[in-house]
Amino acid sequence: MYFGQRFYGFASEAHTEPTVESEIFKAIERARLLVGSREDSCYSRCGRTDKGVSATGQVISLYLRSNLKDAGENILGERSEIDYVSVLNRNLPRDIRVIGWCPVAADFLARFSCLGREYKYLFWKRALDVSKMQKAAFKFIGEHDFRNFCKMDAANVSNYKRYITDFNISACDQRSNHDELWSMNIRGSAFLWHQVRCMAAVLFFVGQGLESPCVVDSLLDITKTPRKPQYTMAPELPLILRSCLFDGVSFMCSSDASQALIEHLKDEHHQYMLQAAIFDEALTCLSIPEPNPLEHPKKKRKHIPLLSREAEPSYEERRARVKAKSANV
Repeated sequence: MYFGQRFYGFASEAHTEPTVESEIFKAIERARLLVGSREDSCYSRCGRTDKGVSATGQVISLYLRSNLKDAGENILGERSEIDYVSVLNRNLPRDIRVIGWCPVAADFLARFSCLGREYKYLFWKRALDVSKMQKAAFKFIGEHDFRNFCKMDAANVSNYKRYITDFNISACDQRSNHDELWSMNIRGSAFLWHQVRCMAAVLFFVGQGLESPCVVDSLLDITKTPRKPQYTMAPELPLILRSCLFDGVSFMCSSDASQALIEHLKDEHHQYMLQAAIFDEALTCLSIPEPNPLEHPKKKRKHIPLLSREAEPSYEERRARVKAKSANV
């Protein structure tokens, strides 16, 4: 698990520090758990979360040093093997924690062995019509071409069909400033780049009454809408990679490591509650200004319907550009 606010995403290929992945490998190297180099470790990540996105169930796979002499030896209790959770958490920053480990077959890869992923997107209800949002969200379920709900990477991705197994919107039983916290809960086999944040952005338009739930049908119909309308995706901060599903994988965590995790998260929660209390204190120090009858109210920004907006290049147009660029090189 990690809290993504200060990280430039999970993967370290972006060459911008810090990333979650770079911090994990620093911890592995400090703990002297790596066998050979990173290139020799058969490393694989399940999900590649963006800058600012958090996770409570990210999964990676790689070869690590072991106390077991024989690869076929049975693990007779957690004490027979290195307590990877405790060892790594002693070397990780406070906003990253290993929460479990599991021995797997040599051909296991976190990315390609994963059967499904679950995301959660948090939001404040305010004046949103959640029932209309849920009606629109149901339209995502099933296999669809999501090219109008992602950041297209035409150079590397040719198949934009993805299968969504569940999409529900529910209250979180938490309130603040007379508002209620809700969440979008999305499950699917795999997801495209920025797919969840694009789906959330369109659902917010629906919840504000700016778009009909039927706009989802139009955007999923690539014959009718071959080019993605220009719109800003939802912010990254409320997005969580909640879990990754595998067959025959049962993660372990020693009782000592589990207790340390609980205490750590409680302590972090208390620290954030203190920060929230400081904001509450600041709010009590401010006086609410009296409305000025001579002051003209600010004009609301006019909403341009999604299907009437300027559109991005289609996949075919992007591929033609990629081929032309390659030919020139």
